[in-house]
Amino acid sequence: MALTSMVNAPLNSEPTTLLSKVFGERKKGLNYCGDITPEDAYEFLKFNYGVLVDVRTIPEWQFVGVPDLAGTKSKMATICWKNYPDFSANTQFSYELGTTSGVNKETPLLFICRSGGRSLDAALAMTQAGYRYCFNIEGGFEGEPDIQAHRGLSQGWKAKKLPWKQG
Repeated sequence: MALTSMVNAPLNSEPTTLLSKVFGERKKGLNYCGDITPEDAYEFLKFNYGVLVDVRTIPEWQFVGVPDLAGTKSKMATICWKNYPDFSANTQFSYELGTTSGVNKETPLLFICRSGGRSLDAALAMTQAGYRYCFNIEGGFEGEPDIQAHRGLSQGWKAKKLPWKQG
């Protein structure tokens, strides 16, 4: 059952794991829906409509890769949170998200970046902009560097062996 349809479901309905997380995080007083694992994010996107918003830069998409949602009911949007190469704020981010086909204030939005920092900022900002279901994917696409300073091997979307493709 889609997240948005669960909001007004009868109390005896079985909520999705993601919806349960929304309620739990809101009770904790978070200003967004919270962090979710890459596996939970993919599981939700596979069976429900949502938008995975990749907030990395164009070179990251091209050279590192992007999540592949071909086998899901969801879509992906690539919108830079920071501009390359100077990492200045993308002042058009909210506008670009708002004009993305299939996105409205009730759409589940799952934000991802390299390791979870920029995507957290985006989830917080878009919650403040009125989007109701904003999640941060913990560990991002590649996660933090491991002991040998390599990314993508211990944390994040790639390390969890979720579908992705080279940009």
